[in-house]
Amino acid sequence: MTTTPPLAGLRVLDLATLFAGPLAATMLGDFGADVIKVEHPRKPDPSRGHGPAKDGVGLWWKLLGRNKRTITLDLSTPGGRDTLLRLAAASDVIIENFRPGTLERWGLGWPELSAVNDRLVLARVTGFGQDGPYARRPGFGTLAEAMSGFAAITGEPDGPPTLPPFGLADSIAALATSYAVMTALHARAATGRGQVVDMAIIEPILTVLGPQPLWYDQLGYVQPRTGNRSRNNAPRNTYRAADGSWLAVSTSAQSVAERVMRLVGRPDLIDEPWFADGTTRAEHADELDEAVDAWIARHTRDEAMAAFEKAEAAIAPIYDIRDVMNDPQYQALGTLADVPDPDFGTIRMQNVLFRLSETPGSIRWSGRPHGADTDTVLSQAGLTPAEISALRAEGAV
Repeated sequence: MTTTPPLAGLRVLDLATLFAGPLAATMLGDFGADVIKVEHPRKPDPSRGHGPAKDGVGLWWKLLGRNKRTITLDLSTPGGRDTLLRLAAASDVIIENFRPGTLERWGLGWPELSAVNDRLVLARVTGFGQDGPYARRPGFGTLAEAMSGFAAITGEPDGPPTLPPFGLADSIAALATSYAVMTALHARAATGRGQVVDMAIIEPILTVLGPQPLWYDQLGYVQPRTGNRSRNNAPRNTYRAADGSWLAVSTSAQSVAERVMRLVGRPDLIDEPWFADGTTRAEHADELDEAVDAWIARHTRDEAMAAFEKAEAAIAPIYDIRDVMNDPQYQALGTLADVPDPDFGTIRMQNVLFRLSETPGSIRWSGRPHGADTDTVLSQAGLTPAEISALRAEGAV
């Protein structure tokens, strides 16, 4: 195993705010990229103020801002524009999420950026993409969760469409953006030239929803809300144990469905003609759920878990974050990392997204204060102390 991370030497300018773009930059930083977070001098990234804070310090930023150096730059000023071009000339990737046309209005569009660095990859992350009738609308993950069809299929059949209580669409778009950036960089290795990534947050979440467009195109089928049930297999639901705990059961594989029914004392159902296919099993979900629910209700969580594991049937406890923090499987994987932090000593957060056997990623530091590295980064870019002072006098940093 080498100590050099796989993205060492890659420089990323993170101009984005809130979640999708910045999280993509975080993922690149986790594997060694030099990520420079560029924030407005007087209007920091709003994620610094999102969610709970401790001693006046936002905790979300500690996660989202990890492995990033932080500088301030007002791109709408002449000095800010010129400085960004100087930074872009020595960078590999820019990630931004301004409304389409904003960079162009500042004289920082693709023609200007590629003129100073034709190897640059510009990732543009917006709600609706760079073109189309909605392109200039304000776009957030919530709107993508609504427009993709996710909310329409989420919730109980007789209840309203349900939005997730976290940034689902933004997080999926972040994963897609980091993938898109690496794809563009791989293409650059062959062509020698960078390119523009146009990422619309409404699209990646639609991709992960599965074959719904195909179903509608070929069958006119519109997936309804089914609560915790699936239209593709059964039993599949959450069930309450004798001690009040909740458990989730999945039977996506036919063999697992058979094992579950033998375990809960209803092997007779296996012989029903409809049991041989997941879709037709789902049509008999009431009967299957009743059998599983009654069995689990007679057992504690630990008893049910042990019996299912012995039967090689798929089951999992419904965790809240307290359970996650103490689960031995997460501990074995190193899913949560203890990170030194100047404000709080040691803080625990999600570790890097995956494990590489030869060139692993790491969390080198938690989110840093607003503008903490401005002078260092600009000096390394060749700006003199007098030039940096002039930028401050202009309000550009």
